[in-house]
Amino acid sequence: MGDYGDCLLVRKDNIEIHFFLFGALDPPPRENDGQVYIRRDNIDVLYDELLRRGVAIHPNGGFVTKPWGQREFSLLDPDNNLLTFGQAIDL
Repeated sequence: MGDYGDCLLVRKDNIEIHFFLFGALDPPPRENDGQVYIRRDNIDVLYDELLRRGVAIHPNGGFVTKPWGQREFSLLDPDNNLLTFGQAIDL
């Protein structure tokens, strides 16, 4: 576990969760600046399962490979927290 100013990282086994403020987050209605980054294995399986269950993916958070070596996607929880799920990949 580490504390990095406005960011808190928690890791157990193969799951890593990042909590941080994200003031530029602007989902309608703007009621929350929270974001959680959840790093895990088998991200493709999770993404497919969420789609199968009808979970809405954030319009700006589609399933993509980022230049920094993360495969990730985002969604909003019922309280408008942005939840981003990612997996480190080899580029």
